[in-house]
Amino acid sequence: MNGDIYVDNGENGRVDMWTLNATKSVPVMYVNGSCSSLFIDIDNNLYCSLGKLDQVIKRSLNSVSNTTTIVAGNGSPGSASHMLDIPWGIFVDAKFNLYVADCGNNRIQRFQLGQLNGSTLAGNGAPGTIILSCPSRIVLDDDGYLFIVDMLNHRIIGSGPHGFRCVVGCSGEGSASNQLFFPTSFSFDSYGNMFVTDTRNTRIQKFFLSINFC
Repeated sequence: MNGDIYVDNGENGRVDMWTLNATKSVPVMYVNGSCSSLFIDIDNNLYCSLGKLDQVIKRSLNSVSNTTTIVAGNGSPGSASHMLDIPWGIFVDAKFNLYVADCGNNRIQRFQLGQLNGSTLAGNGAPGTIILSCPSRIVLDDDGYLFIVDMLNHRIIGSGPHGFRCVVGCSGEGSASNQLFFPTSFSFDSYGNMFVTDTRNTRIQKFFLSINFC
């Protein structure tokens, strides 16, 4: 990691990069709208989920060209395998599979490299998984397990050897230390602790997964 920060500058239709100790930003992607989420894969490709346009696009940061490529969604809201409805969180694994939190369809979609038809991993259309309500963020951990911010159900979902289960916020919405109220995003630190943006409670919550998974 080099310390660069990438910021969605939606009002100006672009994504800006701030390098370490810089006093001004540099535009690195031009978009028709605002990015709901950003992600950079191991080949230095920048991904942007365009929630209002029902698409995910990418651009190589190693290229001098500003050309972007559509990697998921056809620009119209829908629930078919090649469509998205308000895509929000995105994640790309080491094999360049793209995972999309498809908020409007209440599902998690996976698009293999070069494929525009996705498969449903969780939520609507994936029997035997779990019911989701506007998933907003998704992370794949080092063990290949999937973690989802289930925003309108006010909880965090995780996968494991026995399938999907609730790991945080499992008693409904609220402000207690074990509850969330419209969580929108989360991340892990190097120790496996989870940090959740608990939006309506106007706070950041830290959870120790080694305890919560017991």
